[in-house]
Amino acid sequence: MSPQGSADADAKTADGRNLRYQVVGAPGGSPVFLLHGAPGSRIGPRPRSSVLYRLGVRLISYDRPGYGGSDRHAGRSIADCAADIECIADDLGLDSFAVVGRSGGGPHALASAALLPARVDRVAVLVSLAPHEAGEELDWYAGMNADNTRGFAIARADEQKLIERLRLQADRVQRSPLSLLDSLRGQISAPDRQVVGDLTIEKLLLEAYAEATRPGPYGWIDDTLAVRRDWGFDLADVRQPVLLWHGAEDNVVPASHARWLAARIPHADLRVQSGSAHFGAMGILPEILTWLVDAPVHA
Repeated sequence: MSPQGSADADAKTADGRNLRYQVVGAPGGSPVFLLHGAPGSRIGPRPRSSVLYRLGVRLISYDRPGYGGSDRHAGRSIADCAADIECIADDLGLDSFAVVGRSGGGPHALASAALLPARVDRVAVLVSLAPHEAGEELDWYAGMNADNTRGFAIARADEQKLIERLRLQADRVQRSPLSLLDSLRGQISAPDRQVVGDLTIEKLLLEAYAEATRPGPYGWIDDTLAVRRDWGFDLADVRQPVLLWHGAEDNVVPASHARWLAARIPHADLRVQSGSAHFGAMGILPEILTWLVDAPVHA
């Protein structure tokens, strides 16, 4: 995983908001957007620059609105991310690119594919949630740990209670990023505890959490609200090749969510990996990037 310190850049949206992003890896490599989880930021864990050079990847990461250096976009939907991604692509002069979304970034990756079909070549979705309105085919909370179950249940029942809960959590994280990681350790499965027990991974996660909550709680709040509402696009409109990866022992977002998504995305390749869980999405990223830049088929 890469140490941070890359130069930041900013793009302005049509409605005047600032989007902060970073570009690392091979300058002439294949462009890939990496969409962070929730909470998360542009400086989240990613492969080292030497790995990205070897893979021929130019990796672009940005703060979703309300996180890090990006201005808030109150009331945003999952679908709204497509215009933000297009804004950054225009700022970089990119005609086409691939997208990978991790955890809370997964639905946003699918949105970019559905809504930017002429620009997004391939999509990878790692440990993603399914929509809340998945219907009877998915028991949304089955296999999910108690803390996530409680948080998402609050999101459905009482938005104001959710907002206050996340406001307090974000304040604790800003004062001590380790508080979030420590609370996770008591909830996650054994493969995940092993991953976050690595000191390098821990350092990168703590940096990402601190930057995510630096401007306040609203990125986290808006992400959670957007996931529980209508996503604003149709999964059937994702026509590009899609790789769905999930750890079989994930109890943050159970693998049943990936199976539900795979059944509804036209060209989805589902891979559920035994012995891995939610944070395994970090270790698998180099393999995913190889898939994304290997002879992409333009939609």
